[in-house]
Amino acid sequence: MLRGAIYGITAAAIWGGMYVVSDVVLRVIPPFILLNIRIILGLVILVAIIQFQQLKFPERRQFFRLMGVGLVGFGLSLGAQFLGTDLSTAVNGALVTSASPAFIVFFAWLILREKLTFWRIAAVVLATIGVIIIVDPANADFGSDTFAGDMFLAVAALTWGLYSVLVRWVSRGQKTDTLVITAGAFIGGLCLTLPAAAIELTQRPIGVIDAGTILGILYLGVISTAAAMWLWNRAFALVDASIASLFFFAQPLTGALLGAIFLNQPMTTGLWIGSALIVLGVLLSLRSQ
Repeated sequence: MLRGAIYGITAAAIWGGMYVVSDVVLRVIPPFILLNIRIILGLVILVAIIQFQQLKFPERRQFFRLMGVGLVGFGLSLGAQFLGTDLSTAVNGALVTSASPAFIVFFAWLILREKLTFWRIAAVVLATIGVIIIVDPANADFGSDTFAGDMFLAVAALTWGLYSVLVRWVSRGQKTDTLVITAGAFIGGLCLTLPAAAIELTQRPIGVIDAGTILGILYLGVISTAAAMWLWNRAFALVDASIASLFFFAQPLTGALLGAIFLNQPMTTGLWIGSALIVLGVLLSLRSQ
């Protein structure tokens, strides 16, 4: 239980801190091309580790199942998130995607038959309120100009919830290592992201790549993709999905704290209150296990 919590919180914290790097790299490399670079680089790293550890890949039927899970998570969800972020605003994105844990709890009940206890629901509600306080809905703009982007962000939140639950579903009762599960999911995601990148490349060429861009790509591919995705999948293999959903909230919390530390953003009362509610929600979920 404790290991699963550490894995999940670490993964979400990594994602919370990657936005500054992504912002710099995206000025040079279009989003879908960058997403493919991240997935391919992460896949190369994982396959190398799998070969070194001499792990076995599952039979064809199970491997196609892993690819299907990746199609949902890395194809539909991350693809929709990129489109939504491009067509909407950062604040809208933070608010809409904060619904992912609620979708995880719902799909955990629907697919895994996990119990929807009062304390688990209360934990998600508390942490969600914490995110809303940190982000501040007053800064959001849900007008007609951002409607399409907001819809893509909603799809991203829903499909990420489904992906996370499916990871636990394929992990239960299977002897397949989480490294192999993550690698198979990467391959499935590429089935959608590669065609999208090919279309994007005809409209948005790659800019001038310098040393800083290369370092950013390596960080995003190795740390934010290979390592963080494995940690997230491992957390859902070890902990009930409805509880692991709360680890997602470490992402906006880390982003807000890093913004205060490195970007000189003020440590507002809302940040302190929201952070406290997120921590309380996570602790409540762990207690309900």
